[in-house]
Amino acid sequence: GGGIMKNFAIARRYAKALLLIGQQDEQTERYRAELQSVSAMVAGDRRLEQAITNPLYDSAARKRVLQSLIDRMTLSRAVESFLVLLFEKGRIGFLIAINDFYQKLADELKGVARATVTSAADLSAEAVERIREVLSKRTGKDVVLEVKQDPSLIGGLVTQIGDLVLDGSIRTQLFKMRESLKRGEGA
Repeated sequence: GGGIMKNFAIARRYAKALLLIGQQDEQTERYRAELQSVSAMVAGDRRLEQAITNPLYDSAARKRVLQSLIDRMTLSRAVESFLVLLFEKGRIGFLIAINDFYQKLADELKGVARATVTSAADLSAEAVERIREVLSKRTGKDVVLEVKQDPSLIGGLVTQIGDLVLDGSIRTQLFKMRESLKRGEGA
């Protein structure tokens, strides 16, 4: 019972541990990049993932695969030790979840909020920058903005920060801003 929540807690705990090490080493961003690239490699290759995580395979053989992956990449000692520790604790299967947590925690540490803006029309670079500024002011954080396009949206923008979908009033504000930007582009 409650397997998913337990896994969630485990992944978070390991991510926090690596983040703490990163803070001590002043390397949180480097570890972020390394963890991301290892995680992306494993997530993108089903056979590799199985070869490392599947308990039906011999443990020594799985460790060799992990070690060869580590050797192929230029990783800091800390991230290398972290991956080996995960393996030895039987938690290497959590790598992708741990990476997700680490990315979020590292963002929070930096005071970064990840936001998505989905708009019907293509937004100009200025419009995107203006939206980013509005969101930064609203949240008091540095906003990393991902822009998506969805032509089926009627009249404008949907903005999401973390789990927070911004209400219509801000939408209207952003929409007005976009209209004035459109008009101003001829100037």
